[in-house]
Amino acid sequence: MKVIVDDVELAATAGERLLDVARRNGLRLEGTCNGDLACATCHVIVAAEWFEHLSPAREEEEDMLDLVADARRTSRLACQIVLTPALDKLSVSLPASSG
Repeated sequence: MKVIVDDVELAATAGERLLDVARRNGLRLEGTCNGDLACATCHVIVAAEWFEHLSPAREEEEDMLDLVADARRTSRLACQIVLTPALDKLSVSLPASSG
């Protein structure tokens, strides 16, 4: 399967977190807390047409996104996006504040 980050197509495997795919490919997503929902350094903006395909954000993720200055309606944390076959070709962008 594939994911698209800032118009770059990346190979991914179902069950992987988007954060891990980004890191493996050298993208500028920090992920300081390594997915423990203690930061928002893996903030991504999900393309509007894909946002409803994601499982809803948990309250802890919403709390972290509240701290992001450039958060948008379709903002999510890459550590909380677990890829499934239904998300093949998921498209996200990195906010200007990343990295």
